[in-house]
Amino acid sequence: MIDVAVLVGSLRKESFSRKTAKVLAELGTPELASEIVEIGQLPLYNQDSDAAPPDSLTKFRERIKAAHAVLFVTPEYNRSIPGILKNAIDIGSRPYGHSAWNGKPGAIVSVSPGAIGGFGANHHLRQSLVFLNVLAMPQPEAYVSGADKLFDDSGSLTNDGTRKFLKQFMDAFAGWIRRCRA
Repeated sequence: MIDVAVLVGSLRKESFSRKTAKVLAELGTPELASEIVEIGQLPLYNQDSDAAPPDSLTKFRERIKAAHAVLFVTPEYNRSIPGILKNAIDIGSRPYGHSAWNGKPGAIVSVSPGAIGGFGANHHLRQSLVFLNVLAMPQPEAYVSGADKLFDDSGSLTNDGTRKFLKQFMDAFAGWIRRCRA
C-alpha cells in the first residue's frame, strides 16, 4: 500500500475542496491508501516553538514524514493558497533542515466555483513545493472549475465528465508515485 497524506486547504464545513478530496480518495487505485490529514487544529507557526514543539506540531510532522506521497486539494484565495494550508506547509518544513516534505511525490488539485478552477492557487503552491523538494506531478494539471455545480446535497459528485477526469488524474498520480519511488 502507498500511504497518501491528503491536505485540504479549506476549513469550511461544506468545502468544495473537501468534497473533491473525498472523491479523489474513492477514485484512487487500490494501491493508494489516501487519508485526509486535518490541519485546522494546528497553531500558527512560530519558530520559537521548535525548542519544545506542541504535540500537534510533532504529530503533524511525523504523519507527513510517514506518508509515501502528498496530495494537496485547495481552493484559491486572492490568487494564492489559503493561510491555513500555508501554515501547515511551514510547520512541516521546520525545523530548518528537517523538512517532512523532502523528496515526497506530490500532486495538486485546485478547486473553485470560478471559471479558471483555482489556477493561481495551483501555481503558487507549485512554487513552494519546488523549494520544499516535493516532486510535484507535472501532468495532468487539475483545475476543477464550477465546483458549486458539481455536487448534490449529500456531497456526491454528480458530473460524469469531472469524475472521469479525476479518475484519470488519480491513475496518473499512482503512476507518478511509482516512478518517483523507483
